[in-house]
Amino acid sequence: MPDLVAVRHQGGLWKIRQVSELLATALGQTRDDLVGASLRDSFRRVAPPLWDLADEVVASEKTLDDVPVRFDVSDTDLLLEVAPGGLSDDYKSPLVAFRFYRRQAGGVRDEVPSQRFGLVGGSPGILEVFRKIGLYAASDAAVLVTGETGTGKELVARALHDQGERRAGPFVAVNCSAISDELLESELFGHEKGAFTGALKAHRGRFERADGGTIFLDEIGDMPIATQVKLLRVIETGKIERVGSEKELPVDVRIICATNVPLESAVGAGRFRSDLYHRVAVLRIHLPPLRQRMDDLVPLIEHFLFLFNQKYHKQIKRLTPEAVTLLQSYLWPGNVRELRNVLERVFVEADAEVIGARAFAEWVRERQDFSPGDWGVATEIRTTPPPVIADYDPRHDHVEERTILSSAARQTTQPANLTAEAIHSAYRQANGNLAATARLLGVHRATLYRYLRKLQLSREDL
Repeated sequence: MPDLVAVRHQGGLWKIRQVSELLATALGQTRDDLVGASLRDSFRRVAPPLWDLADEVVASEKTLDDVPVRFDVSDTDLLLEVAPGGLSDDYKSPLVAFRFYRRQAGGVRDEVPSQRFGLVGGSPGILEVFRKIGLYAASDAAVLVTGETGTGKELVARALHDQGERRAGPFVAVNCSAISDELLESELFGHEKGAFTGALKAHRGRFERADGGTIFLDEIGDMPIATQVKLLRVIETGKIERVGSEKELPVDVRIICATNVPLESAVGAGRFRSDLYHRVAVLRIHLPPLRQRMDDLVPLIEHFLFLFNQKYHKQIKRLTPEAVTLLQSYLWPGNVRELRNVLERVFVEADAEVIGARAFAEWVRERQDFSPGDWGVATEIRTTPPPVIADYDPRHDHVEERTILSSAARQTTQPANLTAEAIHSAYRQANGNLAATARLLGVHRATLYRYLRKLQLSREDL
């Protein structure tokens, strides 16, 4: 997602159409203040002038990359990518997208916003994922990516491929759980004509198609033992045998595997070969579930709003604080994929520039009925009647709603007193994650922030 999108109006005036929360914060402003404002007025202290770069990109229809930029006298090593963004909804006004980053040793981009490799976030867990991708991409060793369903394991695999030496080769993905045991061997290694009933012609398997590139074996824990034996031999010899053939074919592939279940347990239960486990888990990357990195929720919301604005040609600005608080109280068993689906659902139905908590009412009731245990902070939401949700008033840039949470749940989020010692203890238990700290204290994150301000505590004090 770009950090900034600008649109050129009549007379050549560039105005801000979209801006990330991180960039707005860096400028000491809010997103609402910046959206619709003049690019010249908002970034007048940035050199070179962004509006001049935007004009250059529109004129040339080419992306400018690695442009050194300076905010006042700081960030002398900051770089900028400026790219054509097509036309606005009226198909008349050009759009330009800006992305800020730094260049690390070895030429690797270090995005300033919390987005890299298609993954979004700035929490310690996701930053560790970014770090390992940067390290492991240069290697050809096998990688095992672990994490719950919906956390983005294939994105990690693609990033390892795209950042590595094999980027010019094919990336071939196989979901081992989606192919029957009888067909998986043929799908992976191919078969000869007449190898079995229905084999009317020879078939190149996924390994052959991935030659010179990367093969991604998703849900490898579901692979049958017989196929595991053959996969182990491929790893050891670098050769495959098609079903119905005795001829060995050399293949040059990097193997990346993923699982949403602990392979160690599968090894202990005899469902996964220990020798294969050690061969596919040379390097490991773990993707934390969304409930363990709730500090990333707002950047993820911004990311998906940007994508959906482009997809549906809308101009939704943001979610209300009440709507964000609601989403923060949910444990997201389906992780980022579930968040995307929920946001797209309310986005399609939205008819105002701001999405309030009311838009999520139907989804909340469905989740309460289907899986009430998936609510975290507001635990009382499990047993209370459907929440009362007020309408968003489009005449004002706020939501006049009592709450989407029940009154009992709200009482749990406003303790009579919260001491610095209690906050400090919870912060240490949560390993420095403020969202997790709030959950341990039984409060909403907004409430925690109010107490931090009241007690004059900064993050460094905790």
